[in-house]
Amino acid sequence: MIQVLLLLVAGFSMSGDPLIPPVGVAASPPEASERSMKKAVKIEMVKDGETLEAKFRLLKELGFDGVELPSPNSWTVEEVVAASKSTGLPVHGVVCSEHWASPLNHADPAVREKCVEAIREAIRDAKAYGATSVLVVPAVVRKGMSYDEAWRLSRAEILKVVPDAEAAGINIAFENVWNNFLLSPREAAEFVDSFESPRVGWYLDVGNLVAYGWPEQWIRILGPRVMKVDVKEYSREKLDKEGRWAGFDVPLLEGDCDWPAVMKALDEIGYQGWMTAEISGGDRAWLVDVAARMDRIKDAGN
Repeated sequence: MIQVLLLLVAGFSMSGDPLIPPVGVAASPPEASERSMKKAVKIEMVKDGETLEAKFRLLKELGFDGVELPSPNSWTVEEVVAASKSTGLPVHGVVCSEHWASPLNHADPAVREKCVEAIREAIRDAKAYGATSVLVVPAVVRKGMSYDEAWRLSRAEILKVVPDAEAAGINIAFENVWNNFLLSPREAAEFVDSFESPRVGWYLDVGNLVAYGWPEQWIRILGPRVMKVDVKEYSREKLDKEGRWAGFDVPLLEGDCDWPAVMKALDEIGYQGWMTAEISGGDRAWLVDVAARMDRIKDAGN
C-alpha cells in the first residue's frame, strides 16, 4: 500500500502510465494581474560591472529579482555569497555545465562519473549560495549513443545524485535542450516521475521548444513538474531562411513564442516561480530593455 501511494505521489497511475495533469490543474489559477513570478538572468548576460558584486548591484538596480550562475565558475563560494548578501540579490539557481563534454549516457563509466561529480559540486554550490535548484541535461543522443541506452544509463547515474539533492534540499531540474532526448512532454513527464522524488522536476526552456513544438502544450502536460522557466525567443521564419540556430537571433517578444498562451498555461498549472532570461548579453542599456520586455511577457494576456 505504501509503495502504491508513493507511485501516485510521484505522478504514476497504478497501471504505470504517467498521470498527465488536466488543464486547470491548479485549484485557483491566479489572474494575470496577480502573477508573482520573479525575473532573473544568467550571469553571463551581464557585460557591465568589473566585479561580481558590481554585476549583482546592477541587476538589483534594474529590477531583477535574482540571478543564475554556472557551476563550476571563476568565483569562490565566499565571493558569491558576499556579493549576494551585500546587494540583496539572490542566486536562485545553478547550471551544471559538464553535460556536453561528459554526457551522463557516455559509454565510458569514467566519463559518466565526471558528470556525476560535477552535479554533486553544483548541488554543494547551490546550497552554499542559498539557491533552490541545479539545472541538469540528462543525456545527449548522437549517432553511436543510442536513445534507449541514454534512458538507461543517464537514469542510473542521476539516481546516484538524487540522495545528495534530497539531503541538501536542492531540486534537480532537467532542461529541454537540443540534445535529441526526451522529445515529447509525455516522455519527459515519465522520465521525471521514474525517480519518485519531489526533488526531481523540469526546467522548461520556452524558446528551445518553438522549433519543434508548442510550449504551452508542454506546460499543461508537465504540470507541477515544472520547477523553473527559461525565457528566450525563437523565429520559425529565420529557421526556414537562415538555419536552425538563426532562429534565436531575435529580441524577446519579436519571434514566434506565443507568450499570452504560455503565461495562460503557467497560470493554469499554478506556476509562481522564477523566469530567467537566457539570451545574448549586453551593457546596462541592453539589460534595461531586457527587463522591460520580461515585464511585458509576465503581463502577457492580462
